[in-house]
Amino acid sequence: MSFYGKFIFMNEVDVLAIFAHPDDVELTVGGTLLKMKSLGYKTGALDVTRGEMGTRGTVEERALEADEAAKILKLDVRENLGLPDGHVFATDDERTKLVRVLRRLKPKILLTHQLDDPHPDHNHIAFLVREAARLASMQKYDGDFGQERTVAPIVAHNIFSLRVTPSFIVDVSEFLEQKTEAIRAHKSQFYNPNSSEPETRLTGKNFIAELENRSRYFGSLINVAAGEPFFVREALNVADPIELLTRPMNLYS
Repeated sequence: MSFYGKFIFMNEVDVLAIFAHPDDVELTVGGTLLKMKSLGYKTGALDVTRGEMGTRGTVEERALEADEAAKILKLDVRENLGLPDGHVFATDDERTKLVRVLRRLKPKILLTHQLDDPHPDHNHIAFLVREAARLASMQKYDGDFGQERTVAPIVAHNIFSLRVTPSFIVDVSEFLEQKTEAIRAHKSQFYNPNSSEPETRLTGKNFIAELENRSRYFGSLINVAAGEPFFVREALNVADPIELLTRPMNLYS
């Protein structure tokens, strides 16, 4: 199900970020998406819900904000799966909906929430993405719908809410400012001194600065200005250990 109409015509992407709410993509992997786009890859985002249970903002406002942020991130496609906010589970119906998107867009890599995230939607989506990625490769699953199976994409979980040792950190130094701009596009969700709506952690005056500091911390672990961390459950197949292990890194960690 598509929600952001002007982005529905893209057939395939290389990288697809699948997160619960409009603004989650920007908060977590915006820098990585910008970097991948700069390297010539096709990038996309799938918001699983419309964020209708958010403390601030309406569904309509959040859709417009997501469109604006998509332009800043230079996404090739942004869609909404339309599942109910606060009620996302890895049921067969939800798995089927996601499988159909994966078979249509054929991403090679999926970026998503951290496993065991304390937010129920985030945690359930992490497992939903893993299950749908595998089911999309099974021809007889939802076979009557008429789509061809796809190669199961690798799933990389963004590290955000829990302390987990990263499998890798993406250098997003060149894109931190654009990432922050994309976050600020969701203006209903963040600091606004003139707002009369209830306060949340996100609306705190220093919240976005704290996010930038997180990026700088993870960047410091690899001796760069800013980074975004990921955990991959599977073993990684490294083609060239010399190329991997001789990149600049923090030798004092």
